[in-house]
Amino acid sequence: MAHNNWTIPPHIISSGDVKRLKRELEQLEEFIKQSNLRKPGTFLEKLPKTSRSLSDFGELNKLNLLLEKDRLLANQFLADLIDKAPVVNVGLATEPSVVFMTKIAAWFRNNINPLILINFGLEPTIAAGCTIRTLNKFHDFSLRKHFDAQHPLLLSKIKESSTQV
Repeated sequence: MAHNNWTIPPHIISSGDVKRLKRELEQLEEFIKQSNLRKPGTFLEKLPKTSRSLSDFGELNKLNLLLEKDRLLANQFLADLIDKAPVVNVGLATEPSVVFMTKIAAWFRNNINPLILINFGLEPTIAAGCTIRTLNKFHDFSLRKHFDAQHPLLLSKIKESSTQV
């Protein structure tokens, strides 16, 4: 991805968020194309309202999305992001809040890669903590794994306490 100095808003976190942003940009492109095909002097519908995400994306990257050149650049960047951005999958025991996801995304973008995408999923069996998966690595930071690692100690303590009774 040769898009130097491009950035994505902090609240665009997952691959799904980027795909929605790209779809919205494509809808804007289609509306503008349709408007240009109309006969001069005919009624023109209002420009579709864009989401905060698309507005923030345009502002962060100094784009005027009413200009075809900027829309094409933005569309190409988003397509490249969908295809080539590093992705981390984070499994949690419960549904994370938007604030939590934004903070996690900010940490990854500040410390790993500014264009990383984080897909959050539910894994209720982990009890607490999280799992982190990339294309070639898996890390289990769950309470379940901690308990599994402590299983021999737990068994010895149970045996020890049962012999004292």
